[in-house]
Amino acid sequence: MGTPLESREAQAEAVVERLHEEYPDSAISLRYSNRLELLVAVVLSAQCTDERVNEKTKELFEKYQSAADYAEADEEQLAEDIYGITFHNNKAGYLKNAGQIMVEEYDGEVPDSMSGLTDLPGVGRKTANVVLQHGHDIVEGIVVDTHVQRLSRRLGITEAETPPKIEEDLMPVVPEDEWQQFTHLLIDHGRAVCTARNPSCDECILADICPSAKMDSDVDLASGEAW
Repeated sequence: MGTPLESREAQAEAVVERLHEEYPDSAISLRYSNRLELLVAVVLSAQCTDERVNEKTKELFEKYQSAADYAEADEEQLAEDIYGITFHNNKAGYLKNAGQIMVEEYDGEVPDSMSGLTDLPGVGRKTANVVLQHGHDIVEGIVVDTHVQRLSRRLGITEAETPPKIEEDLMPVVPEDEWQQFTHLLIDHGRAVCTARNPSCDECILADICPSAKMDSDVDLASGEAW
């Protein structure tokens, strides 16, 4: 197996440095033009691919252009408008109710605080972090999606198992000025090389420092299971 660096801090810094070289244009893949569109896109992206979300939001964003539009929408029609998105019925309810809260409590604007965002239906800390980072230029945490969860464990940067605990564990070891980009880099690498079921360890630029590299490791540290 690869040999991780002596400290988690050194491991995280090496991972970030190498992935920056490999993915110099790493960025959020959801398409949006304002804070409301970003919020809606991220809510829709839960357990759904960004590609599918981008397909659906092309027309959605033309039809619904304000928080009031979502607040006043017929929920069944809204669900139909996002049909094809995972859990579209539930998410239609989230968007309508979130629109109502934004109209009633925030003058139709997207909240700019973690507490304000997580009070919206369908918005957890991960979603709130994305909106804060890309909508308000506020970086106060690390977005832990499935790729970040998998890769940070495989690479030996954390042994925590749940997204909240992983974020808490990563923040002291990932350079603060890289918190936002750390997520995008791991997402890009997770999609291209370090996939969930069959990672291409023989092509990985991190294999020599990855304790899960399957060339000579028996265990995937992301799952704790044998390869």
